[in-house]
Amino acid sequence: MKNRGATILAIIGAALLILPLVVHDTFVLRVLTEGVMWIGLAIAFDVIAGYTGYLNFGHGAFFGIGAYTIGILMMQANLPFWAALPAGGVAAAIVALIAGIPTLRLKGAYFAIATWALSRAIQQLALNVEFTGGPDGMRLEAFLNPQFFYYLMLITVGGTFAILWYLLERAPFGLKLKAIREDEEGAKALGLNPTKLKMQSFILSALPTGILGGIYAYWITFIDPSSTLGDLVSDQAVVMVVFGGMGTLFGPALGAILIFAFKTIFWAYLSDFQLLYLIILGALIAISVIFIPNGLWGTMVKRKAGAARPQQNAEPVSEPAALSAVAAPEEGN
Repeated sequence: MKNRGATILAIIGAALLILPLVVHDTFVLRVLTEGVMWIGLAIAFDVIAGYTGYLNFGHGAFFGIGAYTIGILMMQANLPFWAALPAGGVAAAIVALIAGIPTLRLKGAYFAIATWALSRAIQQLALNVEFTGGPDGMRLEAFLNPQFFYYLMLITVGGTFAILWYLLERAPFGLKLKAIREDEEGAKALGLNPTKLKMQSFILSALPTGILGGIYAYWITFIDPSSTLGDLVSDQAVVMVVFGGMGTLFGPALGAILIFAFKTIFWAYLSDFQLLYLIILGALIAISVIFIPNGLWGTMVKRKAGAARPQQNAEPVSEPAALSAVAAPEEGN
Protein backbone atom coordinates (compact mmCIF):
# COMPACT_ATOMS: atom_id res chain seq x y z
CA MET A 1 0.00 0.00 0.00
CA LYS A 2 2.84 2.37 0.89
CA ASN A 3 4.63 1.49 -2.35
CA ARG A 4 1.46 2.20 -4.30
CA GLY A 5 1.10 5.62 -2.65
CA ALA A 6 4.75 6.45 -3.37
CA THR A 7 4.27 5.41 -7.00
CA ILE A 8 1.20 7.62 -7.38
CA LEU A 9 3.06 10.58 -5.87
CA ALA A 10 6.02 9.98 -8.18
CA ILE A 11 3.73 9.91 -11.23
CA ILE A 12 1.98 13.12 -10.16
CA GLY A 13 5.33 14.80 -9.50
CA ALA A 14 6.70 13.77 -12.90
CA ALA A 15 3.54 15.02 -14.64
CA LEU A 16 3.78 18.39 -12.89
CA LEU A 17 7.45 18.72 -13.82
CA ILE A 18 6.89 18.16 -17.53
CA LEU A 19 3.66 20.17 -17.68
CA PRO A 20 5.29 23.48 -18.76
CA LEU A 21 6.93 21.62 -21.65
CA VAL A 22 3.48 20.70 -22.92
CA VAL A 23 1.42 23.74 -21.86
CA HIS A 24 2.60 26.88 -23.64
CA ASP A 25 -0.36 29.13 -22.85
CA THR A 26 0.78 31.79 -20.35
CA PHE A 27 -2.67 32.17 -18.79
CA VAL A 28 -3.01 28.44 -18.13
CA LEU A 29 0.47 28.37 -16.60
CA ARG A 30 -0.43 31.27 -14.29
CA VAL A 31 -3.56 29.43 -13.17
CA LEU A 32 -1.54 26.28 -12.48
CA THR A 33 1.07 28.29 -10.56
CA GLU A 34 -1.57 29.84 -8.32
CA GLY A 35 -3.17 26.44 -7.80
CA VAL A 36 0.13 24.99 -6.61
CA MET A 37 0.56 27.98 -4.28
CA TRP A 38 -2.83 27.34 -2.66
CA ILE A 39 -1.91 23.71 -2.05
CA GLY A 40 1.14 24.95 -0.14
CA LEU A 41 -0.89 27.47 1.86
CA ALA A 42 -3.47 24.81 2.77
CA ILE A 43 -1.00 22.19 3.99
CA ALA A 44 0.92 24.84 5.98
CA PHE A 45 -2.33 25.98 7.62
CA ASP A 46 -3.17 22.37 8.50
CA VAL A 47 -0.06 22.03 10.69
CA ILE A 48 -1.50 24.27 13.40
CA ALA A 49 -5.20 23.77 12.65
CA GLY A 50 -5.49 20.08 11.74
CA TYR A 51 -2.64 18.40 13.57
CA THR A 52 -2.51 20.65 16.65
CA GLY A 53 -6.18 21.62 16.86
CA TYR A 54 -5.75 25.42 16.91
CA LEU A 55 -7.77 27.21 14.24
CA ASN A 56 -5.64 30.13 13.03
CA PHE A 57 -7.63 32.92 11.38
CA GLY A 58 -4.46 34.98 11.06
CA HIS A 59 -2.81 32.64 8.56
CA GLY A 60 -3.02 35.30 5.85
CA ALA A 61 -0.91 37.65 7.99
CA PHE A 62 2.13 35.37 7.56
CA PHE A 63 1.55 35.33 3.81
CA GLY A 64 1.43 39.13 3.73
CA ILE A 65 4.48 39.47 5.98
CA GLY A 66 6.48 37.32 3.57
CA ALA A 67 5.25 39.35 0.60
CA TYR A 68 6.06 42.73 2.17
CA THR A 69 9.44 41.54 3.45
CA ILE A 70 10.45 40.60 -0.09
CA GLY A 71 9.10 43.88 -1.48
CA ILE A 72 10.88 46.06 1.08
CA LEU A 73 14.21 44.25 0.82
CA MET A 74 14.20 44.21 -2.98
CA MET A 75 12.92 47.72 -3.66
CA GLN A 76 14.33 49.67 -0.70
CA ALA A 77 17.39 47.69 0.37
CA ASN A 78 18.22 46.66 -3.24
CA LEU A 79 18.73 43.02 -2.30
CA PRO A 80 18.43 40.40 -5.05
CA PHE A 81 15.43 38.08 -4.94
CA TRP A 82 17.36 35.00 -3.83
CA ALA A 83 18.87 36.86 -0.90
CA ALA A 84 15.53 38.35 0.13
CA LEU A 85 13.42 35.18 -0.23
CA PRO A 86 14.57 33.35 2.94
CA ALA A 87 13.99 36.55 4.91
CA GLY A 88 10.27 36.37 4.08
CA GLY A 89 9.98 32.99 5.79
CA VAL A 90 12.18 34.07 8.71
CA ALA A 91 10.14 37.25 9.25
CA ALA A 92 6.89 35.25 9.31
CA ALA A 93 8.44 32.74 11.74
CA ILE A 94 9.63 35.53 14.06
CA VAL A 95 6.16 37.12 14.11
CA ALA A 96 4.67 33.68 14.85
CA LEU A 97 7.12 33.26 17.72
CA ILE A 98 6.28 36.68 19.22
CA ALA A 99 2.53 36.38 18.62
CA GLY A 100 2.44 32.79 19.83
CA ILE A 101 3.64 33.67 23.33
CA PRO A 102 0.29 35.27 24.32
CA THR A 103 -2.12 33.70 21.80
CA LEU A 104 -1.17 30.05 22.28
CA ARG A 105 -2.23 30.34 25.91
CA LEU A 106 -5.77 30.63 24.55
CA LYS A 107 -7.90 27.80 23.21
CA GLY A 108 -10.79 27.26 20.82
CA ALA A 109 -12.68 30.33 19.66
CA TYR A 110 -10.52 32.61 21.81
CA PHE A 111 -7.39 31.62 19.89
CA ALA A 112 -9.21 32.02 16.57
CA ILE A 113 -10.39 35.53 17.50
CA ALA A 114 -6.95 36.52 18.80
CA THR A 115 -5.21 35.46 15.59
CA TRP A 116 -7.87 37.24 13.50
CA ALA A 117 -7.25 40.40 15.53
CA LEU A 118 -3.49 40.01 14.96
CA SER A 119 -4.08 39.81 11.22
CA ARG A 120 -6.24 42.93 11.25
CA ALA A 121 -3.66 44.81 13.31
CA ILE A 122 -0.86 43.96 10.86
CA GLN A 123 -3.08 45.00 7.95
CA GLN A 124 -3.76 48.36 9.59
CA LEU A 125 -0.04 48.80 10.24
CA ALA A 126 0.70 48.20 6.54
CA LEU A 127 -1.97 50.74 5.61
CA ASN A 128 -0.51 53.50 7.77
CA VAL A 129 3.29 53.30 7.44
CA GLU A 130 5.22 54.79 4.55
CA PHE A 131 7.76 52.03 3.87
CA THR A 132 4.98 49.63 2.82
CA GLY A 133 3.46 52.12 0.40
CA GLY A 134 0.38 52.51 2.60
CA PRO A 135 -2.99 51.96 0.88
CA ASP A 136 -1.35 52.50 -2.53
CA GLY A 137 0.68 49.33 -2.14
CA MET A 138 4.11 48.52 -3.48
CA ARG A 139 5.28 47.69 -6.99
CA LEU A 140 8.18 45.31 -7.53
CA GLU A 141 10.48 44.98 -10.49
CA ALA A 142 8.86 42.73 -13.10
CA PHE A 143 10.43 39.42 -14.05
CA LEU A 144 8.38 37.99 -16.92
CA ASN A 145 9.14 34.29 -16.87
CA PRO A 146 6.05 32.15 -16.16
CA GLN A 147 8.02 28.89 -16.26
CA PHE A 148 10.43 30.18 -13.60
CA PHE A 149 7.65 30.99 -11.14
CA TYR A 150 5.81 27.76 -11.85
CA TYR A 151 8.87 25.65 -11.08
CA LEU A 152 9.85 27.78 -8.08
CA MET A 153 6.36 27.46 -6.60
CA LEU A 154 6.27 23.72 -7.39
CA ILE A 155 9.66 23.03 -5.80
CA THR A 156 8.79 25.09 -2.72
CA VAL A 157 5.44 23.38 -2.21
CA GLY A 158 6.86 19.94 -3.01
CA GLY A 159 9.69 20.45 -0.53
CA THR A 160 7.25 21.71 2.11
CA PHE A 161 5.01 18.68 1.57
CA ALA A 162 7.97 16.26 1.87
CA ILE A 163 9.28 17.87 5.08
CA LEU A 164 5.85 18.01 6.67
CA TRP A 165 5.10 14.44 5.62
CA TYR A 166 8.19 13.25 7.45
CA LEU A 167 7.67 15.40 10.56
CA LEU A 168 3.94 14.82 10.91
CA GLU A 169 3.42 11.30 9.58
CA ARG A 170 6.73 9.52 10.16
CA ALA A 171 8.44 11.25 13.10
CA PRO A 172 7.15 11.26 16.71
CA PHE A 173 6.56 15.02 16.42
CA GLY A 174 3.29 14.52 14.52
CA LEU A 175 1.91 12.06 17.07
CA LYS A 176 2.76 14.47 19.88
CA LEU A 177 0.82 17.24 18.14
CA LYS A 178 -2.14 14.90 17.77
CA ALA A 179 -1.92 14.11 21.49
CA ILE A 180 -2.24 17.83 22.25
CA ARG A 181 -5.17 18.10 19.84
CA GLU A 182 -7.06 15.22 21.45
CA ASP A 183 -6.27 15.90 25.11
CA GLU A 184 -3.80 18.58 26.13
CA GLU A 185 -3.93 17.72 29.82
CA GLY A 186 -3.45 14.04 28.98
CA ALA A 187 -0.43 14.94 26.84
CA LYS A 188 1.04 16.78 29.83
CA ALA A 189 0.51 13.69 31.97
CA LEU A 190 2.51 11.68 29.43
CA GLY A 191 5.48 14.01 29.93
CA LEU A 192 5.04 16.21 26.87
CA ASN A 193 5.51 19.98 26.87
CA PRO A 194 2.41 21.37 25.07
CA THR A 195 3.63 24.99 25.18
CA LYS A 196 6.86 24.18 23.38
CA LEU A 197 5.21 21.85 20.88
CA LYS A 198 2.43 24.33 20.04
CA MET A 199 5.01 27.05 19.45
CA GLN A 200 7.00 24.75 17.15
CA SER A 201 3.81 23.93 15.25
CA PHE A 202 2.88 27.61 14.90
CA ILE A 203 6.33 28.51 13.55
CA LEU A 204 6.34 25.48 11.24
CA SER A 205 3.02 26.68 9.80
CA ALA A 206 4.19 30.29 9.38
CA LEU A 207 7.61 29.76 7.79
CA PRO A 208 6.57 28.18 4.45
CA THR A 209 3.59 30.54 4.30
CA GLY A 210 5.95 33.51 4.44
CA ILE A 211 8.15 32.04 1.71
CA LEU A 212 5.13 31.48 -0.53
CA GLY A 213 4.06 35.08 0.12
CA GLY A 214 7.49 36.27 -0.99
CA ILE A 215 7.34 34.27 -4.22
CA TYR A 216 3.83 35.58 -4.84
CA ALA A 217 4.96 39.20 -4.44
CA TYR A 218 7.78 38.84 -6.97
CA TRP A 219 5.51 36.91 -9.34
CA ILE A 220 2.55 39.34 -9.24
CA THR A 221 4.88 42.41 -9.00
CA PHE A 222 2.29 44.43 -7.05
CA ILE A 223 1.16 43.99 -3.44
CA ASP A 224 -1.18 45.96 -1.21
CA PRO A 225 -2.73 45.36 2.23
CA SER A 226 -6.09 44.18 0.88
CA SER A 227 -4.67 41.53 -1.47
CA THR A 228 -1.95 40.06 0.75
CA LEU A 229 -3.13 40.84 4.29
CA GLY A 230 -6.89 40.60 3.77
CA ASP A 231 -9.19 38.01 5.29
CA LEU A 232 -9.68 36.16 2.01
CA VAL A 233 -6.34 34.32 2.24
CA SER A 234 -7.17 32.94 5.69
CA ASP A 235 -10.82 32.27 4.82
CA GLN A 236 -9.99 30.25 1.71
CA ALA A 237 -7.32 28.28 3.56
CA VAL A 238 -9.89 27.38 6.23
CA VAL A 239 -12.41 26.20 3.63
CA MET A 240 -9.80 24.18 1.72
CA VAL A 241 -8.59 22.38 4.83
CA VAL A 242 -12.02 21.74 6.38
CA PHE A 243 -13.50 20.61 3.06
CA GLY A 244 -10.51 18.43 2.15
CA GLY A 245 -9.92 16.93 5.58
CA MET A 246 -8.10 18.33 8.62
CA GLY A 247 -5.24 16.50 10.23
CA THR A 248 -3.98 14.99 6.99
CA LEU A 249 -1.70 16.30 4.24
CA PHE A 250 -3.57 14.84 1.29
CA GLY A 251 -6.89 16.28 2.49
CA PRO A 252 -5.86 19.96 2.37
CA ALA A 253 -4.15 19.37 -0.99
CA LEU A 254 -7.36 17.84 -2.37
CA GLY A 255 -9.46 20.63 -0.88
CA ALA A 256 -7.14 23.27 -2.34
CA ILE A 257 -7.40 21.77 -5.83
CA LEU A 258 -11.20 21.57 -5.76
CA ILE A 259 -11.84 24.96 -4.15
CA PHE A 260 -9.32 26.73 -6.37
CA ALA A 261 -10.83 25.11 -9.47
CA PHE A 262 -14.27 26.29 -8.37
CA LYS A 263 -12.91 29.78 -7.65
CA THR A 264 -11.29 30.01 -11.09
CA ILE A 265 -14.48 28.99 -12.88
CA PHE A 266 -16.61 31.26 -10.68
CA TRP A 267 -14.49 34.36 -11.30
CA ALA A 268 -14.36 33.61 -15.01
CA TYR A 269 -18.15 33.65 -15.40
CA LEU A 270 -19.59 35.33 -12.29
CA SER A 271 -17.02 37.95 -11.34
CA ASP A 272 -19.76 40.54 -10.69
CA PHE A 273 -21.15 38.48 -7.80
CA GLN A 274 -18.35 38.71 -5.22
CA LEU A 275 -20.73 38.43 -2.26
CA LEU A 276 -22.15 35.20 -3.68
CA TYR A 277 -18.66 33.66 -3.69
CA LEU A 278 -18.22 34.40 0.03
CA ILE A 279 -21.69 32.98 0.76
CA ILE A 280 -20.77 29.77 -1.07
CA LEU A 281 -17.52 29.48 0.91
CA GLY A 282 -19.48 29.80 4.15
CA ALA A 283 -22.02 27.24 2.97
CA LEU A 284 -19.22 24.78 2.12
CA ILE A 285 -17.84 25.03 5.64
CA ALA A 286 -21.30 24.42 7.13
CA ILE A 287 -21.94 21.45 4.83
CA SER A 288 -18.53 19.98 5.58
CA VAL A 289 -18.92 20.29 9.34
CA ILE A 290 -22.43 18.78 9.35
CA PHE A 291 -22.25 16.05 6.69
CA ILE A 292 -18.54 15.25 6.26
CA PRO A 293 -16.81 16.31 9.51
CA ASN A 294 -13.69 14.40 8.50
CA GLY A 295 -13.55 16.15 5.12
CA LEU A 296 -13.48 14.44 1.73
CA TRP A 297 -10.16 12.70 2.23
CA GLY A 298 -10.88 11.69 5.81
CA THR A 299 -14.27 10.27 4.82
CA MET A 300 -12.76 8.23 1.98
CA VAL A 301 -10.00 6.86 4.24
CA LYS A 302 -12.51 6.02 6.99
CA ARG A 303 -14.80 4.15 4.60
CA LYS A 304 -11.89 2.23 3.14
CA ALA A 305 -10.66 1.29 6.62
CA GLY A 306 -14.18 0.22 7.61
CA ALA A 307 -14.46 -2.03 4.56
CA ALA A 308 -11.07 -3.61 5.24
CA ARG A 309 -11.60 -4.14 8.99
CA PRO A 310 -13.55 -7.43 8.75
CA GLN A 311 -10.62 -8.93 6.84
CA GLN A 312 -8.09 -8.02 9.53
CA ASN A 313 -7.31 -10.57 12.18
CA ALA A 314 -4.70 -8.60 14.08
CA GLU A 315 -5.91 -6.55 17.01
CA PRO A 316 -5.22 -2.82 16.47
CA VAL A 317 -2.94 -0.89 18.81
CA SER A 318 -4.90 1.55 20.94
CA GLU A 319 -4.13 5.26 20.66
CA PRO A 320 -3.08 5.65 24.33
CA ALA A 321 -0.53 2.88 23.84
CA ALA A 322 0.79 4.54 20.70
CA LEU A 323 1.05 7.88 22.47
CA SER A 324 2.88 6.31 25.39
CA ALA A 325 5.39 4.86 22.97
CA VAL A 326 6.42 8.28 21.67
CA ALA A 327 5.97 10.36 24.82
CA ALA A 328 9.33 11.31 26.25
CA PRO A 329 9.57 10.71 29.97
CA GLU A 330 11.90 13.65 30.50
CA GLU A 331 10.40 17.01 31.35
CA GLY A 332 10.59 19.66 28.58
CA ASN A 333 9.99 17.41 25.53
